[in-house]
Amino acid sequence: MNVITTFTEKKREKQIKYEKSVLREISIKALKEKIQQYFGSSRFVSGLMMNRGIEEACYDVAIEAYLLGANFSHFGIYGETIDNVKNRCRKEEQHLIDTLYHFLLYWGHGEEGVMGESLYYLCEQYVCSWWMDGYQKGERRHKLRLH
Repeated sequence: MNVITTFTEKKREKQIKYEKSVLREISIKALKEKIQQYFGSSRFVSGLMMNRGIEEACYDVAIEAYLLGANFSHFGIYGETIDNVKNRCRKEEQHLIDTLYHFLLYWGHGEEGVMGESLYYLCEQYVCSWWMDGYQKGERRHKLRLH
């Protein structure tokens, strides 16, 4: 007897397999370095980073942004510019930025004061940086036919 599978199940299995292969290229060291690079100089956030949960939330957002960039990188292979590709996933990227920003605000207990806007820009740069890394790695994988 044959097992009947649907197209969506196969598509999801393929996506999970691709994401696992892409995630092998990220190291914990790189995650920690980027957190330090983007949030280490901010007095408000560096005080929050003593909490392990906040660091893990930054890891989660970084991984999601990385996977988002990698998943949308195949549009670049077909000739779209990076700006067009970024516009395709703007809503998802904005959600990641807002999630990280609001998470940091929540755990800061309103102590950010005038730092709120600069904190938002730090979150935006952090997510965009991870998106770009994922995009470049995904594009390289497509060129090498590793997808």
